[in-house]
Amino acid sequence: MWRPALAGPPAVVLLSGGLDSYTAAAVAKRDGFSLSALSINYGQRHVRELEASRDVAAALGVDRHLELALDLSQIGGSSLTSLAIDVPKDSTFAKATADKHPGVIPNTYVPARNTIFLSMALGWAEVLGAADIVIGVNALDYSGYPDCRPEFIQAFERLARLATRAGVEGRPLTVHTPLISLSKAGIIRLGLSLGLDYGLTHSCYDPPPSGRPCGHCDSCQLRAAGFAEAGATDPLIGSAG
Repeated sequence: MWRPALAGPPAVVLLSGGLDSYTAAAVAKRDGFSLSALSINYGQRHVRELEASRDVAAALGVDRHLELALDLSQIGGSSLTSLAIDVPKDSTFAKATADKHPGVIPNTYVPARNTIFLSMALGWAEVLGAADIVIGVNALDYSGYPDCRPEFIQAFERLARLATRAGVEGRPLTVHTPLISLSKAGIIRLGLSLGLDYGLTHSCYDPPPSGRPCGHCDSCQLRAAGFAEAGATDPLIGSAG
């Protein structure tokens, strides 16, 4: 659950350059946190999102923006980190399959990604003296990824209490997930109410060389459906829905 904070405390926000992380960071800024943004170059085929993260960080006016390289393509196992695995296109898999077959996870899942990213954010938070991490995970309009669920976030908070000096000394970490119970349309409405420019973001899993969204992957489809339901125009494509 999101808990508003007094003005000024530092927080580390995981910033991918996507719509969700941008909105989550904006909510944290609205609620008074001083933001340090962390973006990860993990060997993703949609590395264009790192460019978007720089634009988003600048728009948010974060205190600092750290980009770390961690090449998960060496491990593979995901269409996002291996060019040998095709990204699913033109499917209703993302939402419908997650609802009907919760044990089936698409190949866009990157093994242990959020566990790894939160661990990196946790390490930086300790150095900065921050007791708060912000992540834009969502448990409704997502592709069935197990590391987007509230149970995972709660478990990571328990791990952080056990695994860090701050936790042992009685300064527990809180992982804020302001979007976790919102639909994609709800996230978009929230962001627009905060004045966010979603033209700065990147969501596509498999963009062509131009960097434009493919319009066919699960992420593009979820984004399009969200804008349509919100009755808003996606500035990346220039038309509603």
